Amino acid sequence: MDKVMWNTAFQKLKGGSFAVHYWDGEEVVYGPGEPSFQCAFKTKPSVLSVASDPILVLGEKYMDGEIDFTGDLDAMFKLVHQNPPEAGLGGKVLSAAGKGLKQLKRSSIQKDNIKAHYDLGNDFFALWLDETMSYSSAYFHHEDDNLREAQLQKIDLVLRKMRLRPGQKLLDIGCGWGWLILRAAEKYGVEALGITLSQEQFSRTEDRIAGAGLKGRVEVRLVNYLDLDEARESFDAVVSIGMFEHVGQAFFGEYLAKVTALLKPGGLSMLHTLTSQTETETNSWVKKYIFPGGYIPSLREVVGLLPDYDLRVLQVESLRPHYVRTLERWYENFSSPEVRAKVLAMFDERFIRMWSLYLLGAASSLRNGSLDVHQLVLSRGVNNNLPLTLADIYCPADEGN
Repeated sequence: MDKVMWNTAFQKLKGGSFAVHYWDGEEVVYGPGEPSFQCAFKTKPSVLSVASDPILVLGEKYMDGEIDFTGDLDAMFKLVHQNPPEAGLGGKVLSAAGKGLKQLKRSSIQKDNIKAHYDLGNDFFALWLDETMSYSSAYFHHEDDNLREAQLQKIDLVLRKMRLRPGQKLLDIGCGWGWLILRAAEKYGVEALGITLSQEQFSRTEDRIAGAGLKGRVEVRLVNYLDLDEARESFDAVVSIGMFEHVGQAFFGEYLAKVTALLKPGGLSMLHTLTSQTETETNSWVKKYIFPGGYIPSLREVVGLLPDYDLRVLQVESLRPHYVRTLERWYENFSSPEVRAKVLAMFDERFIRMWSLYLLGAASSLRNGSLDVHQLVLSRGVNNNLPLTLADIYCPADEGN
């Protein structure tokens, strides 16, 4: 019966050809043409609900070492994106997703979701990220830029897009390990506040601020952005890098309203976020094991909301090829024998397989275009005091300093 269920599930997948090596030695090719990748069952799995969510089950079986994949993995991940749960139901899927996401309203649940990913430990992330501990797309000027160089170039790109001037106030929502707020104070002379829901990130950032001698100019708080009091503090610039994906589709408007309230009139905001080509619910494996409560927006659904909050689009830039290269560097670091041995000592083989699948899958999804990453520069209301061109952003006089 298990084999019949798997066969039924695989026959429903459209958009590619692949081969399955079953546990009894039989090989079956699904889809027209030569198979681009192979799925091999090492053992007979005990599955009761394969047809309802084959993506989740396949991911779990890979983590457990019961399944292996070979061949063109880009083709495999593309097939996953072409066959989301309830594919073709369009608005019904989005409506159901929105209703489900309303349950994530409480700050405590949002904090638990962040903890599940970002509080795996500073020592873990330090093994394969660069020195800045930047956990978002880097920005490569040249093919041979190392990861640290590329991350600093991304941070400087963000800060230049904010057109910062000495004495201004900057807020970083979801500040990670704090390199951007440190760089903003040191290089641009601003006062910077970073906020995070991760205890691990908060502790490391506090240490970095003290070590840099920037107390009084740079601050980090362990707080939800919704708890900031716009009546008591406002900012010339608000940036958010890789945080918006955790907000939840039902609360995009709540986020944008808060940014507007915290920005001074004419103030600038950077929204750096993964985007999906269409409005598609996050697949169940990623939602369960990697980003609980996460939702990747489409570009059009974000832009469509902006007029309601008096946020004006000044610039939109895709960093898709840069994020592909970033993820490839991360995976190269993560899969090195030295790092793998250290991660194994911290967790187990199942964890290593899970994170390998996540990093490879994210890179593949960006390569095939089902995912993108965009930087949107926004202003609160009209700002008539900006330079006429983007030369100060892309051809700065202090390039390389």
